Amino acid sequence: MNTEKITVRSLDGEIVDLREMYRGKPLLILFFNIQCLGCVGRAIPLAFDYLQEFKNLNVVAIHTTFGKEVVSKNDILNIFTKRELPFPIYFDIGKANYEKFECEGTPHWVLMDKDGNVFRSFFGSQENAQTRLFYALEELTKESI
Repeated sequence: MNTEKITVRSLDGEIVDLREMYRGKPLLILFFNIQCLGCVGRAIPLAFDYLQEFKNLNVVAIHTTFGKEVVSKNDILNIFTKRELPFPIYFDIGKANYEKFECEGTPHWVLMDKDGNVFRSFFGSQENAQTRLFYALEELTKESI
């Protein structure tokens, strides 16, 4: 069981440890950036679809900022038609988690088992990445039932 913290900031400014908060069920983390078209157009809708399909799965997204970009809660809400979050979204603090999980860009997916251990990690949102992620989700969620 991994006990290293995954510290993020909620959209309301609270500091949260994702590993502790979501322990007990598999967790799919989507690292994204609102200026990434693959993230907004494919990855976020895909993460929502996975949340609906895999009932034994927690899904969260972490917005990672690059350079001097400043992104607010309102900026995040503006990417959604109804201005409602489909799943919890957090801010990465200084790209710490992006770097910790050795993300290759955005979107990047980290799939963790119910004990908080990394099961698989994937970069991208196109068909090949979607297929690999789907099979990993099937494998992990079967083990967690």
